[in-house]
Amino acid sequence: MTTQLPPRKSGRATISDVAALAGVSPGAVSKVFNGNGRISEATSTRIREAARTLNWTPNPAAIALRTARAQAIGLVLNSSSETPDVGAASVGLISGIESVLAPREYGLLLNVFMVGSHDETTFYRNLAERQRMDGVILTSSLIDDTRFDLMREVGLPAVLVGTPWKPGVVEYIDADPPNAGIPESVKHLVDLGHRRIAYIGGPSAFVLPNIRRSAVEDTLAALGITPLAVISTEYSPDAAAVETRKLLDLDAPPTAIMYGTDTMAIAGMRTAQSRGLRVPEDLSVVGYEGLQVGEWVDPQLTTVQRFAVQRGRAAAAKLIRLLGEEVTDEPLEKPVLVVRASTGPAPRV
Repeated sequence: MTTQLPPRKSGRATISDVAALAGVSPGAVSKVFNGNGRISEATSTRIREAARTLNWTPNPAAIALRTARAQAIGLVLNSSSETPDVGAASVGLISGIESVLAPREYGLLLNVFMVGSHDETTFYRNLAERQRMDGVILTSSLIDDTRFDLMREVGLPAVLVGTPWKPGVVEYIDADPPNAGIPESVKHLVDLGHRRIAYIGGPSAFVLPNIRRSAVEDTLAALGITPLAVISTEYSPDAAAVETRKLLDLDAPPTAIMYGTDTMAIAGMRTAQSRGLRVPEDLSVVGYEGLQVGEWVDPQLTTVQRFAVQRGRAAAAKLIRLLGEEVTDEPLEKPVLVVRASTGPAPRV
């Protein structure tokens, strides 16, 4: 079954109109009418129905041109910082995506969108029109995110890595539930006797930091505890260090701090140690991501292990299916708490 007939400004239907109606990429339409590529029978039928509905017939020259532009996938990393850093978690994500794309001879085009610095509409229109890609993988969904409407408007299939701000706006992959690991981290600290617990997470404009912040507050509330502080800031070591110093300056500072990423946690831990505090004797620290570097700091970092490579593989597989090709489902493991040496019993007060 095809989707609702998309509006056209004027003139004859185009390959993009057919793709939008069928819910696939223009490259998938090209492959069906060229007779090449691994397009499933169900998707081929849907594409041909869309073409008949629109009274569209392929122009061989145009099809050839479009086919020459195909076999490329875009990846957009959302950044809240003026100096975006493609860190270890992003490298793992990219590795997972490439492991699915490369055997199918798809290229990967990396783009960084700086929230507040780029005009969103212009950025994504240019992405669709100039970079010659069949689909795009998006990251870090915002509250009231408008990118998904833009992707449909320009006829570019999209998959989000993360949870969208409301159901049904985009295809996505994420842990089930998306706050997995946060309740376990809170309970771990409470079981160690901690009551003055703070959380330093990502920007409040993004969906997942809000989900995790709520998980911290709700889990503590269920245990009869009020969080000492719940802070939203940039995903950066510098921002984590600044907020950690503010917390340590309190008359009754936290005995445990949870962070939105491992790099933030390491920065916070180093900030505490620079003041003569011992981790975990004076302050317990919990990260989030499960980066390998957490095993090499002193003390080793307690963290929530996510599986970045798996997330990349799952996102790429879902997008390839949207393009009409057959691909094996990629499993996505639930994040788990990994207890190491940076957490210990709460200090006696």
